[in-house]
Amino acid sequence: MKKRFSLFILFAILSTSVVVAQQPAVIKMEDGLVQGTFENGLTVYRGIPFASPPVGNLRWRAPQAVKKWDTILQAKKFAPGPVQGWTPPSGKSEDCLYLNVWSPATSSNEHMPVLVWIYGGAFNGGATSDVNYSGEQLAKKGVLVVSIAYRVGQLGFLAHPELSAESSNHVSGNYGLLDMIAGLKWVQKNIAAFGGDPRKVTIFGESAGGIAVSMLCASPLAKGLFRGAISQSGGSFGPPRITTFPGENLKKIRDAESAGEAYVKNAGFSSIADLRKLDADKLPAIRGLAWPIIDGWVIPDDQYKLYEAGKYNDVNILIGYNSDEGASFSPPKTPADYITAVKTRYGKFADDLFKAYPVDSTAVPRTARDLMRDAAFGWHTWSWARLQSKTGKSKVFYYFFDQHPDYPAGSPRYGYGSPHAQEVAYVFKHLDASNPQTTKSDLEIAEAMATYWTNFAKYGHPNGNGLPDWPAFSDKNPVVMYFNQTPHTGPVPGAKSLEALDAYFKWRRSPEGEAWAR
Repeated sequence: MKKRFSLFILFAILSTSVVVAQQPAVIKMEDGLVQGTFENGLTVYRGIPFASPPVGNLRWRAPQAVKKWDTILQAKKFAPGPVQGWTPPSGKSEDCLYLNVWSPATSSNEHMPVLVWIYGGAFNGGATSDVNYSGEQLAKKGVLVVSIAYRVGQLGFLAHPELSAESSNHVSGNYGLLDMIAGLKWVQKNIAAFGGDPRKVTIFGESAGGIAVSMLCASPLAKGLFRGAISQSGGSFGPPRITTFPGENLKKIRDAESAGEAYVKNAGFSSIADLRKLDADKLPAIRGLAWPIIDGWVIPDDQYKLYEAGKYNDVNILIGYNSDEGASFSPPKTPADYITAVKTRYGKFADDLFKAYPVDSTAVPRTARDLMRDAAFGWHTWSWARLQSKTGKSKVFYYFFDQHPDYPAGSPRYGYGSPHAQEVAYVFKHLDASNPQTTKSDLEIAEAMATYWTNFAKYGHPNGNGLPDWPAFSDKNPVVMYFNQTPHTGPVPGAKSLEALDAYFKWRRSPEGEAWAR
């Protein structure tokens, strides 16, 4: 009996040891202790705060330092996403400034490269808890993946004279961008404890996230926080405009403040103090899209002009867009609608653009949708690549995503390419291999993109691990990597059409073009 009791005690001790061994080590950060979970060979941390909750008097202020904590933070669940018009998987809250880490490191001495994800959502939505943004597949390729949250909509980008008066820099808006910068500063201070190397940080994002990557590359406040940047359907090289259009989304600070005053007045309030008393979910929506602004501080100027002058964070970039982005943004339903929209936006350049992006008499074909694609994404990517290859020392890698089924003639999708955001599931390797519609080529493209992206984080270029060579881009060597059935190189897509659109954007920066756009 005594022997059996001793064996029972031994079994209990061993069982307890196994349970303890299954718990990841506690990580000591500057602000406190944190513990994650073991998941499929990785250590995962969800919901780590990187700034104080931006609530109450901190609403519409730059993110403040997080308050230190004494207990062990169990980082096992995604925090709520920011307040927005839809509900993310983890819910939503004004208290949203949290980040997540997927780490393959087994100790803090491994100094692995770091990929930091910035979600999209037109700066009016998005959350790190989106299933497509889970970083485990990329982390298994030998990098740490971090996803950071930021404020969106009116809470992230409202400008107003009262808010500018509160700021030591006399500007307002761009709180969402300041959140991203705060998250990147957290990475610099803390990622080594998770096995990452703060000297090898690459930022990447899609849509608004890719646009934000472009803005961070131009912001002096982000200098030194990353060594590489990946922009998927991003770029922000259009001139400011009061009446905004895709690709011309930015306002100058004074125009944004005026719009903010109208927002407060139309909502029936007399001051920002009154709006701070409202629950976040009861704030009135902004007409149109809330968006970053040229404030002279976070975004110093028109980004095209900054790059022409060489005033940007000169890091290696990997940038591109999808073949049929225009199909995702309410394309004109009839040729007449298309013609009216082009004349309204482009004025005297409309006729040249009809030649470059023609429409037939009965339908709005892909050639017409491509104008939307290029105005919002293609021209920005092309301009970014050209400007940086001329004025910078770092390398540029340019891609075009065109992976899609060959839709049969007569089907509703005949003639369609790859829509906006389709590449995200490929980059994160979240394709469903059991889905009969997922082809062998889809899986091969996903593997190639995930490897190119993680190679870029590791080496500063995408090449290696048996992949087709991806040359650096320049005007003298305008080579683009195509993701279409297989990875292969080719010319800039629609280069002649881009040149016609470029003429419009150059005119928009002339005194005549600026006056016309007022």
